[in-house]
Amino acid sequence: MSTAETIAIGSELIVGGRSDSNSLFIAEALAGIGIEVKFKTIVGDDQSDIAEVLTTACRRAGIVIMTGGLGPTVDDCTREAVAAVTGFRLARRKDAFESMRARLAQWGRIPNRGQLRQALIPSGATVLPNLVGSAPGFVLTWRNARVVALPGVPSEMQAMMQQSVIPGLSNQLDRSKQAHPHPITRVIFHTWGLPESDVDSKLQGLIQKRTPVALGLLASPTGVLVSLTTRAHRSIKEAVLLSLVEGVRTRLCDWIYAEGQGTLEEAVGRLLQQQKLTVGVAESCTGGLIGYRLTQVPGSSAYVDRGALCYSNQAKTDMLGVPARLIEQHGAVSREVAEAMAKGMRDHAGVSVALSVTGIAGPGGATETKPVGLVYIGLDGGGDDVMAKEFRFHGDRSVIRQRAAQAALDLLRRWLIARGEA
Repeated sequence: MSTAETIAIGSELIVGGRSDSNSLFIAEALAGIGIEVKFKTIVGDDQSDIAEVLTTACRRAGIVIMTGGLGPTVDDCTREAVAAVTGFRLARRKDAFESMRARLAQWGRIPNRGQLRQALIPSGATVLPNLVGSAPGFVLTWRNARVVALPGVPSEMQAMMQQSVIPGLSNQLDRSKQAHPHPITRVIFHTWGLPESDVDSKLQGLIQKRTPVALGLLASPTGVLVSLTTRAHRSIKEAVLLSLVEGVRTRLCDWIYAEGQGTLEEAVGRLLQQQKLTVGVAESCTGGLIGYRLTQVPGSSAYVDRGALCYSNQAKTDMLGVPARLIEQHGAVSREVAEAMAKGMRDHAGVSVALSVTGIAGPGGATETKPVGLVYIGLDGGGDDVMAKEFRFHGDRSVIRQRAAQAALDLLRRWLIARGEA
C-alpha cells in the first residue's frame, strides 16, 4: 500500500486546453502520510482506455487515485470503466443522490437526467461526499489495490482529499500490521535569474554520498525549482535537512524568491506592505500579466494602485506621456521607452514605485537588431531612481511573456529589498 499511482482523466489534458495540476496536489498530500506516487497516467475520455490504464495501475500500485470523468455528460465514463474492470455493477446510491440533490438545491437547481448519472456508484464502494460541488466520489478495494475516484475540478478534488481520502488512508495504515511508513518530507525553493546548469553548479557537493536526501531541479518559464526530499527517520531527517536547507539558502541566496508554496507576487506584496508602498504597472508585451499576478494575492488592494495596458505607440503617448519623438528615435522596444513608461506611470498615478515592460514576444515583429525575445523592463522609484534592464528570452510567445512578467516582478523584489536595507 505504500506506493500509489494517479490517473488524470480528460481528453482536454491530452489535446490541450487544460493542464493536470491535480496529480501534483495528490502526490504532496500522500507524501505527508508516507505514501509515494510512483506513476502518473493521463488518459482521454474513452471507457476502454480508462479501463486499460486502471487495470495496469492496480497491478503495480497499492493505491490508485483517479480524477475526472465523474460529471453528468456522455463523455464522463469513469464510473462505467471502474465497473467494467472490477465487475462491481453500477447502482444508484441513495446517499449519493441525496447529497447531490441537496447541493444543487443550494444553487436553486434540481437534478436533470444527466446529473442523475452522477449518483451511480459501483456496488461495494464507499461514497465520498462532495462538500464543494455536486459530483460524489467513491472508494473501493479491488484485488490488492485501493481505488479512489474523485472529480476533476481542482477545488472539489482538493477538499475531498483533505476531508475523506487522507484520513481514510491514514486509518487504514494504522490498522495494518505493516510498519507505518515515515512521512516523505520535501523542502522546496523557488529561484529566478539563474539557468538550471548554473543552479546545479552552485549546489555541487552539497549532499554527500549516502545522505538520505535527494536533490531535485526542475526548470520552467518562471525559474528553477530546487527540492530536497527525504523519508528518513524523524531524528535523522531534522538534523540533516536543517543543515542542507541552510546550505541551499547560502549558495543560492539572492536568487531564491520563495520557499514552499510561496510565489513571487506574494513575496513582492509582503515587501510592499512592510514598507507601506504602492505600485503601478505599465505593460505592453505582457498584456496585463504582471497586474493579473499582483492582484491574485488576497489583500493586494492595499498596495496595487493601477495598471495600464499600453500596447500601441499611441497608447504609450496618450496614457503615459511618452514623447512620440522618443519612440521614433529609439523604437517602442528600447531602454529609453521603458524608462519613460515607468516614469509616466509614476507621475500620472502618484504611486511610490512604477514598473514597465516593453518587448517583442513574437513570433513576428523582430528586426535584425531587435530579435524576438528582446524585452526591456523599467522601474521608477522617484527622483533619480529610474532604471531599465535589458533581457533576451527564448521560447514561444507565451513563454516569453511569462518570463518577462517574472523578470519584472523580480526586479521590483530586488529593488524593495535594497530599499529596505538602505
